[in-house]
Amino acid sequence: MKGINKSKELRSLLFSRKTLMMPDAYDPISARLIEKSGFKAVQCSGYSFSIVEARKKEIDISRNENVQITNKIVNAVNLPVMADAEDGYGNAEVVADTVKMFLEVGVAGLNLEDQNLGADKDIKIINEELMAEKIFITRETAETSGNKDFIINGRTNALKSVEDREEALNIAVERANLYLKCGADITFAAYVENLEEVETLKKEVRGPISIAAGMPYNINNFSIGDLEEIGVERISLPTLLIYSSLNSIDKSLNRIKNDDIMGMDDSLLYSVDELKEILKK
Repeated sequence: MKGINKSKELRSLLFSRKTLMMPDAYDPISARLIEKSGFKAVQCSGYSFSIVEARKKEIDISRNENVQITNKIVNAVNLPVMADAEDGYGNAEVVADTVKMFLEVGVAGLNLEDQNLGADKDIKIINEELMAEKIFITRETAETSGNKDFIINGRTNALKSVEDREEALNIAVERANLYLKCGADITFAAYVENLEEVETLKKEVRGPISIAAGMPYNINNFSIGDLEEIGVERISLPTLLIYSSLNSIDKSLNRIKNDDIMGMDDSLLYSVDELKEILKK
């Protein structure tokens, strides 16, 4: 299985006692740019995939589409790639098939979340026992497939699903510890807004944590250096590249529309030579 060595590499990076930054690639060329910039691993995001495909919702990207895009990203770089397996795309029985599909394309690990993506919109996060079962099945499936080093990032959406922020943070901590106990290597509490919440998670979660940085709701509240100083094991950047890319394209199109192409700073444009270099494999 081609992802085994990449899983070992990613495991080594995560447990090196040095914060691992993982920007999000939304397609093969963005993955190449991440690699060119010197980052050690790549994260995938179903949300970014949905934006690229102009879908209204993240869940509008099917499991097969997710796997296909992820496969292209894996093949584009020599770095470990983590997939976004969403909620596993179904109940516990479906999760094993989902994991096998991602294993087959060579990912080094995946994110699995407790967000409810089903028809019942009143339930924002699934039952914790069901999520624990999904994580257990993910671990069992990876090991049965021969990849004992496969990385599982157990994500909880508790911070977005419970109105009282203090209660939500307590639930996030409880779920994070449960997910670690059931086979996750690292946990991710989505929607962290400030450094105080990061410090609480780092103190109370009994294992490695991941924090999403550069998000619209926290981009001005803490820096990469702040997270490194606290000792966060992994930093993901799920939307920064896709949002900045869209902004750049939009500005360029407006310049063209207003016949202001001569006023563009050509230092901001990618050169043909740079492109040729990055397209080498």
